[in-house]
Amino acid sequence: MLTLVERKKVRRRVRHRIRAKVRGSAARPRLTVFRSAKHIYAQAVDDENGRTVAQASSLDKDLRSALARGSNVEAAKRVGELMAQRLKDAGVQAVVFDRGGFLYHGRIKALAEAAREGGLRF
Repeated sequence: MLTLVERKKVRRRVRHRIRAKVRGSAARPRLTVFRSAKHIYAQAVDDENGRTVAQASSLDKDLRSALARGSNVEAAKRVGELMAQRLKDAGVQAVVFDRGGFLYHGRIKALAEAAREGGLRF
C-alpha cells in the first residue's frame, strides 16, 4: 500500500510523462483536469502562447448553486458540459485531453464524456 507522499510522487511522474507527449496549440488546446477531494477543475491551455483559453470548475457561480457537492460524478459532468460550451463560444472545436496523472475513471471520465457530448472532439 502506497502512502500519501508516495502516491503524490507517482502521480507527479505520470503527469510529467503525459505532459511531455501532449502539447496544446491555439487551434487545438490542451484540456487539463485537476480533481481535489472537494472540487473538480478544468482548463484549456494554449501551450504555444502560454495562455488559458477557457476554464470551468465546480466552484463557478453558475454551477455552485445547482450542485449539492463539487466532488461527485454529477458535478464532473456539469463542469464538462460548461467547459464544452465555453470552448465552443471561444471558437474551439477540438482539444487534446490531459488527464493530469489521474486514472481515466470516475470523475475524470465523466468530465471527458460530458465534454464530448457537448460537441468537443478529442
